[in-house]
Amino acid sequence: MSTKEISPPAQTPTAADALRENFAETVPSSVATLGRALRIGAQAIRVGTTDLVARRFQLHETFSQAWFLIRVTGVPAILMAVPFGVIVSAQVGNIVSQLGADSMIGAAGGLGVIKQGAPLATAMLLGGAGAAAIAADLGARTVREEVDAMRVMGVDPIQRLVVPRIAAMMLVAPLLNILIIFVGVASGFAVAVVALGVTPGSYWQSFGSFTTPTDVWISLVKSVLFGFLVVVIACQRGLEAKGGPRGVADGVNAAVVMSIAAAVVLNTAITQVVTMFLPVRIA
Repeated sequence: MSTKEISPPAQTPTAADALRENFAETVPSSVATLGRALRIGAQAIRVGTTDLVARRFQLHETFSQAWFLIRVTGVPAILMAVPFGVIVSAQVGNIVSQLGADSMIGAAGGLGVIKQGAPLATAMLLGGAGAAAIAADLGARTVREEVDAMRVMGVDPIQRLVVPRIAAMMLVAPLLNILIIFVGVASGFAVAVVALGVTPGSYWQSFGSFTTPTDVWISLVKSVLFGFLVVVIACQRGLEAKGGPRGVADGVNAAVVMSIAAAVVLNTAITQVVTMFLPVRIA
């Protein structure tokens, strides 16, 4: 009498197993992608510095790309800065009023906009509008094999396509940051005076007493770093696009998500470092 072997029932994968597998696949891939983007950025800096010293830097293309970035981010920056300044001033003002320190609304609201709000808003605008446009442009060139044709003709795509876009982004980022600071602080001032009953002199006195040029410079440096990170990620995703229009769309989506996420992580790290070395300025 023969006996049949009974195989054990297949185990159904649990949510923890699926999460672990997804984490194991996504994290190394994301780190590798970020590494390739930073390598492109380092190569672009080297090539751009060489071109600048040799006086063959593409100024016309750089200004053309900068003007395009200004056109697609200028109005959204104002529309984002107004409600941001209003929200910060209203929320901080309510808390400060409960503590009986109405004269500190200008300092609290202004510093919030300068040190955190403006750089992050700049990164989001450049990542949402600028990175999408750059990734779409370079991705379309890649799937049409224009980039391969440039390599065949001996033209370096990094020098011709990437360097002007990086220079344009790093030129526009601090300008956009200044615009957001101005509009955000002005809208916060309007809310504090009209809605919260703060006197204009008290608002500007507290703002000027606690805000220093160091705070503004930190904000500008952060915006430049965010702009560099956004543009190198967008260029990397565009140059690695494949699979036709679907690949270009995937590259644009990845560029937007990765650039904003990387900027937020970098902002956290910079804030911690600055707090360690300049505690009085940040307090």
